[in-house]
Amino acid sequence: MKIVICGSMSASKQMIEIEKLLKEKGYEVVLPARADRYASGDLQAEDSHEAIKNKVEYDLIREHYLSIKDADAVIIANYDKGDIKNYIGGNSFLEAGFAHVLNKKLYFVNDIPVMNYSDELYALQPIILNGDLSQIK
Repeated sequence: MKIVICGSMSASKQMIEIEKLLKEKGYEVVLPARADRYASGDLQAEDSHEAIKNKVEYDLIREHYLSIKDADAVIIANYDKGDIKNYIGGNSFLEAGFAHVLNKKLYFVNDIPVMNYSDELYALQPIILNGDLSQIK
């Protein structure tokens, strides 16, 4: 089974841990581009202008979409960010939508956050893991 992990780069360390656990169970895993560099501290959070520049220059949205298209499942690593519990940002929202439209299994590590687009997240009907990765099948 091939699984794509999505999430805010603020959760890059958690995404690396999820990748490790899934690989130990024999899954093929794809992380967001440069997640390892964010987790190690080589890259820091970018300002909005720089983030847009990188997403366009490296075609990051399309690249991750193609990974999702080629996968069996998507995991949204939604951890707390700032004051938002179980944060799901714009890119992860897009990626969850891609998974839904492509009929991929969609998992959220934690419950759906309270955000402007919570209704849309519920409509995607994700499997909520509540931190228990053993539910991935």
